[in-house]
Amino acid sequence: MTSFTTPDLSDELGGAARVVAAGFLDFGGREVFDGPVRTVRCLEDNSRVKELLATPGEGAVLVVDGAGSLTVALLGDMIAEGAVAQGWAGVVINGAVRDVEILRTLDIGVRALGSIPRRSDRQGRGEVDVPVTIGGARVEPGDHLYADATGILVTTPA
Repeated sequence: MTSFTTPDLSDELGGAARVVAAGFLDFGGREVFDGPVRTVRCLEDNSRVKELLATPGEGAVLVVDGAGSLTVALLGDMIAEGAVAQGWAGVVINGAVRDVEILRTLDIGVRALGSIPRRSDRQGRGEVDVPVTIGGARVEPGDHLYADATGILVTTPA
């Protein structure tokens, strides 16, 4: 069981904790989650998101930089169900999700900027395990992400 609060971590770590700006909404069935970070950078194409979440997550959190686009969803129920089965702790998307009613029932943390019914077109575009910036915070593969009802913060392991 995870036992932290982002306010306490922020106080304890000070400048070593990068705080993701407010505005990310909670869509998953797990409100509190944390784990080592994997990243995807994509624009309106969730091919790499689907591919990565179909691999063993081992408690990791996928951070997706969708450039803040709310035109199409980068995560839906089927991909999220697969992520749960693969052991992912959570997904944070700088973009949109869909199938919100089902996402809320799944044992995975999901944060995103909003929701939309439209799926993405998969054309095989996107980059995996590259540095991204979401909510003004730089996030790199191997960082550690913490999320709870108050917010999201990221640290670089020592």
